[in-house]
Amino acid sequence: MTATEPPRSGAQAVDRAVFVLNCFQGGDPELSLSELAQRAGFPVSTTFRLAQALVRGRLLDQDPATDRYRIGHGLACLARPALSRLGLDAAAPHLYALAAGIKITVSLSVPDADEALTLFQARPPIHFCHNQIPQERRPLRASAVGHALLAHTTAADGALFDTVRRRGFAVEEIDSEEPIRAIAVPVLGPDKQVWGALGVQARAVRLDHDLVRAVIPAMHRIAVRIGPYFHTAAAGDGFGAA
Repeated sequence: MTATEPPRSGAQAVDRAVFVLNCFQGGDPELSLSELAQRAGFPVSTTFRLAQALVRGRLLDQDPATDRYRIGHGLACLARPALSRLGLDAAAPHLYALAAGIKITVSLSVPDADEALTLFQARPPIHFCHNQIPQERRPLRASAVGHALLAHTTAADGALFDTVRRRGFAVEEIDSEEPIRAIAVPVLGPDKQVWGALGVQARAVRLDHDLVRAVIPAMHRIAVRIGPYFHTAAAGDGFGAA
């Protein structure tokens, strides 16, 4: 323990370990020890102890060739019951089939406070590019997936949400070096309340209006097919009545 580090308790060590794991959110990154320490804001020595404990617990893996860390298979095993409870294990084959059919990555997002959280991504076997990967979190009121989630709740009013409900999907133009277009459709649970949203995005020159019209029916079919697997309560208390 360095002179600048406060005394450690069991609870503090757990909190720090969770903080280290959270550094791997988004994009499945591999991080060096120094990168991990920088993200976590901990001394390198502290980060090393925490990372090695997580490796021993199989929550992190360490590449023997590069010493870089990544999320471990043990964490996936722990997450499997939650994914099954949410319905993702049953829905995943349909999402991969949709991605292969339209040749664009398909994401499933759920509401989390005032944001849309990307819960799952199904990448196509061909025609994949990084422009198809959405940010992990997007504002509900400023994104296609957010508008699809909100449009069928009592929180939605105004011309924008009327348009989303009328045409059955939401559109977002994302400003970037290569302009990106995103579209999303709602996923309704067995109780007919919105549970999540299916979204796709790609370079606007590829996901043009003709392709949008072509893929929307397929997205709706899969949204209807996977809807019975989900329960609104699992996505967040009271969202459907927000």
